[in-house]
Amino acid sequence: MREICAFKIHGQELPFEAVVLNKTSGEGRLRAKSPIDCELQKEYTFIIQAYDCGAGPRETAWKKSHKAVVHIQVKDVNEFAPTFKEPAYKAVVTEGKIYDSILQVEAVDEDCSPQYSQICNYEIVTTDVPFAIDRNGNIRNTEKLSYDKQRQYEILVTAYDCGQKPAAQDTLVQVDVKPVCKPGWQDWTKRIEYQPGSGSVPLFPSIHLETCDGAVSSIQITTELQTNYIGKGCDRETYSERSLQKLCGASSGIIDLLPSPSAATNWTAGLLVDSSEMIFKFDGRQGAKIPDGIVPKNLTDQFTITMWMKHGPSPGVRAEKETILCNSDKTEMNRHHYALYVHNCRLVFLLRKDFDQADTFRPAEFHWKLDQICDKEWHYYVINVEFPVVTLYMDGATYEPYLVTNDWPIHPSHIAMQLTVGACWQGGEVTKPRFAQFFHGSLASLTIRPGKMESQKVISCLQACKEGLDINSLESLGQGIKYHFNPSQSVLVMEGDDIGNINRALQKVSYINSRQFPTAGVRRLRVSSKVQCFGEDVCISVPDVDAYVMVLQAIEPQISLRGTDRLWRPAAQFESARGVTLFPDIKIVSTFAKAETPGEPKATAPKSAVLEEMLHNLDFCDILVLGGDLDPRQECLELNHSELHQRHLDATNSTAGYSIYGVGSMSRYEQVLHHIRYRNWHPASLESRRFRIKCSELNGRYTSNEFNLEVSILHEVKMSDKEHVSHLIVQPPFLQSVHHPESRSSIQRSSVVPSIATVVIIISVCMLVFVVAMGVYRVRIAHQHFTQETEAAKEAEMDWDDSALTITVNPMEKHEEPGHGEEETEEEEEEEVEEDMSSSSSDSEDSEEEEEEEGMGRGRHGQSGARQAQLEWDDSALPY
Repeated sequence: MREICAFKIHGQELPFEAVVLNKTSGEGRLRAKSPIDCELQKEYTFIIQAYDCGAGPRETAWKKSHKAVVHIQVKDVNEFAPTFKEPAYKAVVTEGKIYDSILQVEAVDEDCSPQYSQICNYEIVTTDVPFAIDRNGNIRNTEKLSYDKQRQYEILVTAYDCGQKPAAQDTLVQVDVKPVCKPGWQDWTKRIEYQPGSGSVPLFPSIHLETCDGAVSSIQITTELQTNYIGKGCDRETYSERSLQKLCGASSGIIDLLPSPSAATNWTAGLLVDSSEMIFKFDGRQGAKIPDGIVPKNLTDQFTITMWMKHGPSPGVRAEKETILCNSDKTEMNRHHYALYVHNCRLVFLLRKDFDQADTFRPAEFHWKLDQICDKEWHYYVINVEFPVVTLYMDGATYEPYLVTNDWPIHPSHIAMQLTVGACWQGGEVTKPRFAQFFHGSLASLTIRPGKMESQKVISCLQACKEGLDINSLESLGQGIKYHFNPSQSVLVMEGDDIGNINRALQKVSYINSRQFPTAGVRRLRVSSKVQCFGEDVCISVPDVDAYVMVLQAIEPQISLRGTDRLWRPAAQFESARGVTLFPDIKIVSTFAKAETPGEPKATAPKSAVLEEMLHNLDFCDILVLGGDLDPRQECLELNHSELHQRHLDATNSTAGYSIYGVGSMSRYEQVLHHIRYRNWHPASLESRRFRIKCSELNGRYTSNEFNLEVSILHEVKMSDKEHVSHLIVQPPFLQSVHHPESRSSIQRSSVVPSIATVVIIISVCMLVFVVAMGVYRVRIAHQHFTQETEAAKEAEMDWDDSALTITVNPMEKHEEPGHGEEETEEEEEEEVEEDMSSSSSDSEDSEEEEEEEGMGRGRHGQSGARQAQLEWDDSALPY
């Protein structure tokens, strides 16, 4: 039996080999000679033969067996993870629909076997999303999607092969939600900010209308600015009624029945006040008595009543009269001479003449029934009387009375009358006189102007809003756009047949507020649309646009009053016809803090803020007398009326002070304040007077600092012979503060009188022996006192007028030169006194240049020479 020596595999590049294990038994092994990869080849088929050893060593002599076919199948290993064909998937869906399949994701596996190469499952990794996925990778939504709720979803999806091996990387699926096409305005902002002083600001610069391919033939747009809750129905000027009348060019002689409470107008002090615009609220329990003399007893046949009123329906079926203005008998009887009241949403004006004025049957009541009287909104009412014709203007529109009641005139009597606001005075027919027929609502700017009627132009100005809608570039609206404003420019209606033109027209609608300091807060906006379509098509419905303008807070001004706060004047000046000018150098400056921008260089002001001046108007300045009222028997404040009239300002004068009022620039008020004078016919008993100025803008909305001024009266010193000699040594304290340039002329005039100097020198030499010891002591005391007073005078900016004084030299006084100490001997002091005496007369002959150098060099810095330290009243008229 021959042995088996080898096995031979027939085939090229096969990764297998056969080796003999036992030659005798012919056992062998088939093995791989290199790695086998199922993904490269799943199975192999080849032929193998066995060879014996033969008769010799050469293989050609070996014998071979028959051919055997070998089939090898490679078993797969799950070595590859699934991968998605796309790195990301995207789909768009319409809101409100349920989809069977939004999109399909697909993953693959590179394994060779069906078990490991097939994808058996897909899964959504992201939690809490309204989507699901099936085994084939189809994604669907599980609920209806909403564009308003969420406009885009991003979900992660993974895949598993049948060996449950997950994908190496999740795929991102983005689902965009598209809104159902709804007709309406798009690309507009709900909040529009308005910075004061910005002028006209567009409200909807990018707005356009989506019609969803509707066949629109024309469209009408109504834009409404709702401001009925701002002040008196919109942003209006908050100056006093008197100032507003002047700004609008109204006739003079207006009588304000509801002024701001003050010492002179105290009848409104007990009324309820709403906001800073002097709006008075009447709750049905309050009334105000107008003092006698404010309004003439009998109005003429021509007069005007104006007011702002906000009123709602009266409670109850048979409501009582609600009195706005009433002039009735003060005592004994209860006759109403004239009255303005509301009754059952009617405005009624009662006017009854006296028999001494007319004795004929004539109109007495005038009625107007208007919805606006009870709509709880602000309206401006003007009643123009040109008897017997009475006309009502409400918000600038004219209304004639619909019912006139005739009556006989009132019989004349000597009973005094009482004018009231908010209720009517019932002086008779009751046990105790009281108010009746109370008003429920709000009133402002209630005025009477006897003997005058207002023009339509003035009425329109008085009720005009300072804010409203505007159109930028009217000429660019195009020929196809029609537009219309209401009188107050709070409603704008535009109409056109081209959607593009309509879009451009609405983009030009702006908000404007011309007040320098507008009322901050919200202004509501509403844009409503009416659409017409071609033919019988179902027309689209366009929802309203609800937005608002936020008016930001204006930068508040800081009004500052500056000037000299202490004055010294001789008594003779107070007694003169011109008196003393109190505020010759007063300055009114208004500043505001401006935040520093990051790009600007650092300012010197702290906290990154710089102060900038602001120009605006004032409406009153009050000059108050402190420390007791003026005594009209001996003192007063005066101002020429021409100074007021040429600057279009008014004033009232009383013992408590002087009030300047009217809308005017700060420079105008400065000029008027420069001319305020104080006179006192008997100043002997008075040492000083104190005054205070306070100015206001917008009826007290912005006020200045309180500027205080003290005016001191310099009295002439009366002395006996002995007192005079000793007092010559000590300089009066009020003369030690002289730094004013005009004092030099007085010195020069007094020094050129040789007789006075000679008398003083003789008397001084004779008395020198007796007073030298006392003189040294008092000179030192006087010098210390002088130094202290000089410094105090510099800080207080003392100012006094010595033009009417005669000054002489005090030979016993000297001024300490720089460098000299208090250790000087008595002999040195005596020598200096003699030197001063000899030089006093020569000083008077100095040139003006030398005097100016002296004043500029030392006098203005509190280091004057001996000349200014040796001033004294002229006592030449006194006996020695």
